[in-house]
Amino acid sequence: MAIRKIAQIGHPVLRQIARDVSREELVTPQIQGFIDDLVETMRDADGAGLAAIQVYAPIRICAIEVRNNPRYPYKPPIPLTILVNPVLTPVDDELFDNYEGCLSVPNLRGRVKRSVHVRCQAWDRHGKPIDEVVHGLKAGTYQHEVDHLHGKIFVDLADPSTFATWTEFDRHHRAAFVEQAQALVARVGS
Repeated sequence: MAIRKIAQIGHPVLRQIARDVSREELVTPQIQGFIDDLVETMRDADGAGLAAIQVYAPIRICAIEVRNNPRYPYKPPIPLTILVNPVLTPVDDELFDNYEGCLSVPNLRGRVKRSVHVRCQAWDRHGKPIDEVVHGLKAGTYQHEVDHLHGKIFVDLADPSTFATWTEFDRHHRAAFVEQAQALVARVGS
């Protein structure tokens, strides 16, 4: 396994549309090794998720995991999840305000409207189908990562008046956001 370099905002790769991965390609040692690197890079950077395109591979794969994350201590745990060729569909019209950051946009946070309930259809790293409905902060994390596969970054969707550095977010917005996030988790379970 290797730690890969994470593309930063402004690099053209982040604006590319990722291509689908075939089942035959998915099972190759190259792609399986890449997935290991993606997970290791995400963990090393304390990310809640990382899309392949963020490490210069424009393929439709992302890794998601939350476990004792110092960047997001208010997020409920998410077991390691690999999404291959994910398709997200909102289940209803309910939205919530999610203060987001990104490993490709260091030291910036902003508020993004996200669907509370999202159906995720994808494959796992072995090509087995995933078809589940995710809720709340977990749904927000899925949407953030899958946006990367479409060449979108959270700053494209955020209200610019809410942009804050991590320090200013902690100082002025964190308490209210954590209270809101905890209420959402209590209501929808994740």
